[in-house]
This record gives sequence, C-alpha cells and structure tokens, in this order.
Amino acid sequence: MAIDRRREAAGGGRQLPEENGSLPAGEAGSAAAAAATLAVAPPAPTEIQTLPPPPAAGSSSPLLLDYDGSVLPLLGGLGGGYQRTLVLLTWIPALFIGFSQFSDSFLLDQPDFWCREADGQGNGTGHLTRGPANHSQSSGAGMLGTPALPTLPPGDNASQCHCHEWQYRIRAGLVQNVVSKWDLVCESSWKVHIAKFSLLVGLIFGYLITGCIADWVGRRPVLLLSVIFILIFGLTVALSVNVTMFSTLRFFEGFCLAGIILSLYALRIELCPPGHRFMVTMVASFIAMAGQFLMPGLAALCRDWQVLQAVIICPFLLMLLYWVIFPESLRWLMATQQFEASKKLILHFTNKNEMNIESDIKGVMPELEKELTRRPKKVCIVKVVGTRNLWKNIVVLCVNSLTGFGIHHCFAKSMMGHEAKMTITHNFYADYYTMAGIALASCLAMCPVVGFLGRRGGLLLFMILTALASLLQLGLLNLIGKYSQLPDSGMSDSVKDKFSTAFSIVGMFSSHAVGSLSVFFCAEITPTVIRGGGLGLVLASAGFGMLTAPIMELHNQKGYFLHHVIFACCTLICIICILLLPESKNQNLPENIPDGEHYTRKPLLPHKKGEQPLLLTNSELKDYSGLHDSSAVGDGVSENTTANGM
Repeated sequence: MAIDRRREAAGGGRQLPEENGSLPAGEAGSAAAAAATLAVAPPAPTEIQTLPPPPAAGSSSPLLLDYDGSVLPLLGGLGGGYQRTLVLLTWIPALFIGFSQFSDSFLLDQPDFWCREADGQGNGTGHLTRGPANHSQSSGAGMLGTPALPTLPPGDNASQCHCHEWQYRIRAGLVQNVVSKWDLVCESSWKVHIAKFSLLVGLIFGYLITGCIADWVGRRPVLLLSVIFILIFGLTVALSVNVTMFSTLRFFEGFCLAGIILSLYALRIELCPPGHRFMVTMVASFIAMAGQFLMPGLAALCRDWQVLQAVIICPFLLMLLYWVIFPESLRWLMATQQFEASKKLILHFTNKNEMNIESDIKGVMPELEKELTRRPKKVCIVKVVGTRNLWKNIVVLCVNSLTGFGIHHCFAKSMMGHEAKMTITHNFYADYYTMAGIALASCLAMCPVVGFLGRRGGLLLFMILTALASLLQLGLLNLIGKYSQLPDSGMSDSVKDKFSTAFSIVGMFSSHAVGSLSVFFCAEITPTVIRGGGLGLVLASAGFGMLTAPIMELHNQKGYFLHHVIFACCTLICIICILLLPESKNQNLPENIPDGEHYTRKPLLPHKKGEQPLLLTNSELKDYSGLHDSSAVGDGVSENTTANGM
C-alpha cells in the first residue's frame, strides 16, 4: 500500500529520491506515517531518458523541428520550381570539380624520358620505358593516387642519370607538363610524390576545417569563400616558377576545393525530401564522372599544363553568381533556431514557387511567429563525443570510407601490373578509361542495389564483395602459383594473372561503391546541426585512404603486400560493424543531436508474428523504466518485472 501511494504521488513513473522519499525503518508498517512523510518531504522531480526524449522546456516547437514533415510540404517539396532550380545549381559545379579532381593524372604524369646526346639527335642509350600504368582514379570524394611510377634499374642509376638535357615523350595529351618542365626524374622524382601529397593533404585539412565552419556560419558563406580563394590559388598555380611553389599552391587549391565539395554535398542533401536524396546525389556523381571522361580531350586541346590548369579553374568564375542566386540552407537555419532568417527565406520560397501561404494547414507560420525572439543555437562536431550511439555510427562509416578508398589502390596496382605482363593494355588512355569505366559501372550498380536493399544492406553487400575479392586474391592466387610450378599441374602463370585481374576488377568495382556509399550514408544519419562536421570527418577518412597510394609510391612499393593484408582485415571488421548501423532509407533527416542519438538500428529481417524482439520498443522501454524506478524505491521489496510490465 505504501508503494502504491508513493507511486501515485510521484506521478506513476517518476523516480523518487532515496533519501527524502524513503520510509523510516521503524514506521514501515504505518500507512499514516508514510503519508505524513510524503507530505513533509515531497520528492524532487528527476527525468528519465526515454526514446525519444520529450522536448525540453527551452527547445523550439516540435512542428518546426519536423522539417521533412511540416516545412518542406509547405514549400512544395521537390516539386517546386525554385527547389528544382537550386538542385540544378548544385549539379553544374560537379563538372568543374571532376576536372580538378583528376587533373593530377595529366599535370604529374610520368613520361618516357631519355638523355639527349651531344650530337643532338636525341636517340642515346639512356631510353627508359614506363613501368605499370599509373592512372588509377576514383571519383566521389576525390582522387586516388597512381599505382606505380617508372624507376631506374638498380645498376644504371649512376650512368643514366648523369645528363644535362632530357628528352620527353608525354602520353597524356600534353606537350609539356610539370615533370618535363622542371626535370622531375631520377634523383628529383620524389618531388612528384610530394606534389601529389599536397593536393590530397589540402583536401583532408579542408574537409575537417570547412566542415566545422559550415556548421557555425552556414553552408553558403563557406561555398562562396571557397570559390573566391580557389580562383586565386588555382590561377596562381599556373604561374608557378618552381615545383616548391607548385606544391604549396596545390595544397591551398585542395583546401578550397574541399570546401566547395562539402558545402554542395550538404546543400544537395538538405534540399531534397527523403525519397529523392540518393538519386539527386548520384546524378551529381555522374556529372563529376563526365568531367573525368572529358578530361583527356580537354588536355589534348590545351597542349600545355599551364593552359590546362587555367582552363580547369576559370569555370569557377560562374559560381560567383551564387552570391546573388543561391540562398542559405533553410533546413540548417531552422535546426539552429534562426527563425527570423527562416521566416524571410520561407516567404522567398513561396513567392518564387507562386504558392499561397494561407494553405499552411499544419500552422507552421503561426508557430514560427511565436519563436522569433529565440536566440540561435549552434553546435560544434565535438559535441558528438558525449553521445552514446551517434559517435559510433560516424566512426563506423569513417572506417568504411578509409577502407574502401584505401584498398582501391591495392586492386588497381595489381590489375595494372598483370596487364603490363600480359600486354593487354599498355596505353595511357586505355588505362585511364578502364578506371573510369569501372567507377561508372560501380555507380550504375549502386542505384538498383541501394533502392532494393537500402543503405545498410547495399553497403554490406559491396563490403562483402570487397572482402571476398581481397581474400581470394591474397590466398587463392598464392595456392594457384604453387600448383603452377609443378610439372604435371597443367597450369601456367597466365592463368594466375587472369584470375588476379578478374579479382582486381571486382575489388575496384565494389570498393568504389563502399567509399561513395559511406559518404552518403554519413550525410544522412548525421544531424543537420553538425552535418558539415560529420561529412568532413568521413571525407577526410576517404582522403587518408587515398593518401596511401602516393606513400607506397614514395617507398617504391615496399610493404605493398602488408598494405593489402591490413586493408583486407579491415574489410572483415567493417562487415561486422555495418550491422550496427541504422537504416536511413525513406527516413526523415535528423535535425539535432537528440534526433541523431535516437536514430537506432532496426533488424535486417523483420521478426515473425508473435516473436519477442530482442530490441525493446520505445513504449516498452518507457514502461520498463517506470516500473523499475518505482520498485527500486521500496526497501526490502522485490518485484519481478519484464519488458511488458507483467
């Protein structure tokens, strides 16, 4: 009886303090004494965290936080003409980004070179042929480094590198590039790798820093400032007087390019309703690939690397008009409680779409009027450290991105090496378009797979394919190589090379999908208030994966096998971790950290009818918490409670 009265006085499920609310030991049997104790010492209210938590007293209206369900329908969704125009404006720069991402394949391509002899005929004995093709590329987040560069024979360094004038034959469509301009061969060949480092390191730092800035000042300022500075640094790259100046300016160019990529990615995601986010993102990827396919023709037209660099950067001048025609992300303004600017932007949207604001059935505008005096509330990505589920989801996707883009180089090097042995292709354009074709096929396959299996199921499938291709290439091919050495085996090295090439193609196909899908998945499950920082982390992880390629080249491919083994082990770990991720297909984007924190996973297969689910639902967890807290108050009283309160 005393427990029942205490439960009623506490409001049913509210937790009671043990010190002020417990009964004295000598008066446990007296109901009157218990009532007097409760009247004298009322329990202090404490909160119970449930899923999802009730809105706090200082939070804004739930109607305003439901952007996909309330605000976006008011604007007409993606059916509004103005929203479609904005999505188109986020697609157009993807072509320019594609040019910049793949420019290193032409600016820093290692040509054939030989020493021009004293007779001036240019046909001396120092002719060096290229090693395996070095044009492995990856689209989506940036550029994958080249698998191999030509190296001098060990015994001929002293004799072949003593030359006063080099002769070059560039096979990338240019008459002169960075390598031939400053003679980056022999003892100076390491500077080519540093130049490749500079762009990738600039991208990594740019993703991390501009992502945090985008969450603090907005997507639009980051986009416009990045455009201004990439014009400055990019055009200055074409005026470089030495390779040191070139590498330094390429770092800042990569930094600004990262700001453009990240801000456009976030704006594109935040403009779309749940059913259109993936396809809108994939269209942008296809446009970037169009830049990759058109890049050889552009290089052939320009002929000189300085002209090519200027032609790549000048189209960004068109993006200066975005200062006038492109607004700030309305979703971000609503999530950070900047309701005054949100109201103006909503009226701007409805005016552009010629919609009547009086058709606001859910009453968004009246609620917005009540919240105009509220102060903005901005959040930094470091707040994610205090969460329970959100930081795990972001870390899992960062590891997936790192693994996908990192192991891609292993497959590319293996395929190009075997192609060189089999003399299938040893041509710059054949290798370049092979890489581009595999990336295009990967993106085309992602569309039906993700549409059918969802984000988590598609990512899991492509990661399993990557792991199988990697393990078969490392294990099965070694076994085939041992049997091929036996005289009566009937196997030759060409059989092993064909199997290795096949596994490499499958691995490149699936690893590209893993990297691209990890970036998109992270953009969906990260709350709007920190989406820039979350995107920055996963894109920077992709950059670290790409950075392994020039590192291996700098060490002349030493430790390549261990590099592949480590990433193969990472694929197995990622397969397990992907199962912990939530499914975001057709789900509203989380707007704040509590929304992202309670964006919990669902089972891959629905449980059967009558089967008790392993994960408690929100109502069951709430009932369980209330009964557990009430029973904990009564000293010496134990009750058997279940998830259903039985």
